[in-house]
Amino acid sequence: MLTIEKYSFGVGDRFAHQAKAQLASCVQALEKGVEVVPVWNKSHREHTTVGSEPGSVRQAADAAVAALGWRKSYYVDADHISMASVEGFLPYSDFFTIDVADGIGATPEGSAVSDFVAKHPELVGTIAIPGIEEPFETSAAYVTEVAGKYIQAVRDAGRIYRHIVEKKVGTPFVPEVSMDETDSPQTPPELLMILAALADEGIALQTIAPKFTGRFNKGVDYVGDIAQFEKEFNDDLAVIAYAIGKYGLPANLKLSVHSGSDKFSIYAPIHRASKRTGAGLHLKTAGTTWLEEIIGLAEADGDGLVLAKDIYAEAVSNVDALCAPYAAVIDIDRGRLPSAEEVRGWSSAQLVAAIRHVPDCPEFNPHMRQLLHVGYKIAAKMEQRYIDLLQGCEETIAKNVTLNLYERHIVPLFIGE
Repeated sequence: MLTIEKYSFGVGDRFAHQAKAQLASCVQALEKGVEVVPVWNKSHREHTTVGSEPGSVRQAADAAVAALGWRKSYYVDADHISMASVEGFLPYSDFFTIDVADGIGATPEGSAVSDFVAKHPELVGTIAIPGIEEPFETSAAYVTEVAGKYIQAVRDAGRIYRHIVEKKVGTPFVPEVSMDETDSPQTPPELLMILAALADEGIALQTIAPKFTGRFNKGVDYVGDIAQFEKEFNDDLAVIAYAIGKYGLPANLKLSVHSGSDKFSIYAPIHRASKRTGAGLHLKTAGTTWLEEIIGLAEADGDGLVLAKDIYAEAVSNVDALCAPYAAVIDIDRGRLPSAEEVRGWSSAQLVAAIRHVPDCPEFNPHMRQLLHVGYKIAAKMEQRYIDLLQGCEETIAKNVTLNLYERHIVPLFIGE
């Protein structure tokens, strides 16, 4: 297996034009003495929506690394893959996010549950984990219940993992298992049992993406009890450290905060936990770059501003179709969406202020931002018109992409005050 570095940063790029600007944020971090390695991620759904192929992500990443002279590691993630979608990513990816959320709650075949309970008597009774104040008290019935909920998902992960190992023919890669896109968060005792089961499957797991308490919506900040999140996050770090020693998982196994996009309000608790424990972190910023492209187009004025307004007009006319696939991860008040006609009359500064994620700005409109986040397929349908303006407005867009990733994400997460 490849051994991923302590801090890694998942950056999506819907249209594969901002890899240099994204990498520039990691360059700035390195200049501050902090190594944050980029992981370019793009899912099968995103490729299908924009009509691209997995090889385009590798090509863009390699070109950016060459152009900026980046000498540290970097990765290309087959994001949210399943057995049905993994094949096309195999030649190009060295990071695989194995998404098994669909298997959670599915009934496993045969004696899988009873076999797991019998194999792990240590999970029944009092479990004291360093770093967690109160020991866990579990029963055989509880372990059986948890195994019944997660064993099939873990088996799915094992099957996909072994398929990747076989097809990559000795070529190393980083495996992540993602369980974040499900209805309820995993508790620390559940996470421990999941990690035990993943170890049983022989997965050389390097990052695990559980679901946390709260809402991780697309394009906007975390919504939830921050103190509760901080407790869960710290407890999960303790569980991972314990599971590494107990079950022989890779020593660099780390948490992945996978859901949502701009989780600003939980960055301080994450940073505190990382500094206190020395734990690594993988964080993903899905869709952030696409929104910065829209902001950069609007800020460029002229044809760029017109295009940004056209995209919004199409989005606000097709709210239902755009939002349906993302209903679980957006909260849009349609009464707070300005009409296309109103936005047509806005200046560049007005549109930028409405969609740039500065929560304290009075003009910021999280409902517009969420709608545009899920509206990237509109730009895809514009084809060459959109690509031509990405290239024509590259300087303005790149400035926004780099500043956003570095100042709003990397600094609070990895560098701190």
